[in-house]
Amino acid sequence: MNSSPSRAAIGVFDSGFGGLTVLKELVALIPSADYLYFGDTARLPYGSKSVETVGRYAVEATHFLEQQGANLLVIACNTATALALDQIKRAAHVPVIGVVEPGAEQASSASKNRRVVVIGTEATVSSHAYRKALEQRGMAAREKACPLLVPLVEEGWVEHPVTEQVAGIYLQDAFGDGFQGADVLVLGCTHYPLIKPLLRRVAPAHVSIVDSAHSTAKAVAGKVGDFYKALDRRGQPTLKFFATDSVEKFRRMGPNFLGHPVNSVEHVDLKE
Repeated sequence: MNSSPSRAAIGVFDSGFGGLTVLKELVALIPSADYLYFGDTARLPYGSKSVETVGRYAVEATHFLEQQGANLLVIACNTATALALDQIKRAAHVPVIGVVEPGAEQASSASKNRRVVVIGTEATVSSHAYRKALEQRGMAAREKACPLLVPLVEEGWVEHPVTEQVAGIYLQDAFGDGFQGADVLVLGCTHYPLIKPLLRRVAPAHVSIVDSAHSTAKAVAGKVGDFYKALDRRGQPTLKFFATDSVEKFRRMGPNFLGHPVNSVEHVDLKE
């Protein structure tokens, strides 16, 4: 894809559909850009893969998006960011932004008592990427794996009583045992923005919620910086999607995360 010099071409990578919540925030903040979204749907979930495998998959996606003309990459996958961001940055020829650091930075700004709870997938929590990023900012963090939330979101149960009950159990545990005073909840998975209203109901009333998808979009807008300010903000974004599995499934599932129809989906077969 050839982009004119007056427009940013932002490549967004995820193992599946969750990264579309990051894309949604990017389009809202940076409307005058071209977007290339790559969902490695044939090889998800990344959470059960080894560090080496996740790194290899992510580098393949990085090279593909660069070939398509991306001049900035957003790793909209918490697992890939947590396990392979340094490897991706070494392999890339353009600036790279992951989802962990922006989320940690916003949590640091939002917290008054320096105690934060992070919820995410098993792989993200096991990597302790958020905890390390928060501790570097002088924060105490408790990480809580919530493995049932992603399948519930993908089932479309974003306002289901079962999802609310499950989330309540997870958060009761996360904010217990010495962390009752934590005043920030970080959504460390790109599926979780879809259940943000539900999480607001079950989280303690004094807690601020930090959505790493929104934080990442703000970081990207800052990175684009002066170039973005020179863009015509009245321009319409162009959106192109690539998926390694069923195009039909991507068109069906995508709107749940993006908030509007998903067109122009191209099947890609990345050879190992």
